[in-house]
Amino acid sequence: MNSSVLQYRIYLAILFFVFVIGMIGLITIEQFTPLDAVYFIIVTLATVGYGDLHPVTPAGKIISIIIILTGVGCFVGLVANSVELMVAKRERNLSQKKINMIIGVFFSEVGTTLLKKFSALDPKNEEIRSALIVSNDWSERDFSNATAALKNHKSHVDSRAINLGELNDFLNRNKNFLLSLLENPQMIEHENFIPLLLAVFHLAEELNVRERLSDLPPSDYHHLTGDINRINGLLIIEWLTYMKHLKENYPHLFSLAMRTNPFDVNASPIVQ
Repeated sequence: MNSSVLQYRIYLAILFFVFVIGMIGLITIEQFTPLDAVYFIIVTLATVGYGDLHPVTPAGKIISIIIILTGVGCFVGLVANSVELMVAKRERNLSQKKINMIIGVFFSEVGTTLLKKFSALDPKNEEIRSALIVSNDWSERDFSNATAALKNHKSHVDSRAINLGELNDFLNRNKNFLLSLLENPQMIEHENFIPLLLAVFHLAEELNVRERLSDLPPSDYHHLTGDINRINGLLIIEWLTYMKHLKENYPHLFSLAMRTNPFDVNASPIVQ
């Protein structure tokens, strides 16, 4: 749990305890009405102190001292902590927007192309294809159902069915772009995207170190198949998450994404 959130909860719990004890004490000892007790505690916590109400018994004065020493400090701390949490939330939202922009560029330059290559060669894609035909009518529940459908899906792309030389050329052409994404400090905050980038880099390195990319032994094809399916599985999940982001925040970008859906065999960028 975030330390600021924990602090906030502690302040709130102490303040609630002080408020309840103060209410009971002022009503029973000072004979305040419930409204007067609430009023007295609030003006005390807020350090306004109008003076129109004040305790007259020793016990009532002790309760007031407890409210002042404990409650006022917690109240000030609660206000300061609330401001800190709001600022932190705003910064997180801005950071997430920037991260999503970077992910969008990734799919435009590399991700969607890889998805098209792999999905066309995955015989198991028919099992999930219908779950990935995202439309403008999709709700939060539809995205949740699609995510659930992907949990049990395993990619089955065979590396022998792919033109590995062409794939290697594509990854090499985009190597500098991928490196720039990896070097971006904001991407460290995205726990799902970094493993995807590292998997893509690993495949690129595997392909680069081989003197030839055809007529490989079965064991080597099997190894490359594992690397490719690792990427494909991560790509599909990240793509679906990004589609949800576009639908919620950028309808015009979502429209294009639907018309170029790599899982829709009838997809066309032409607006019908």
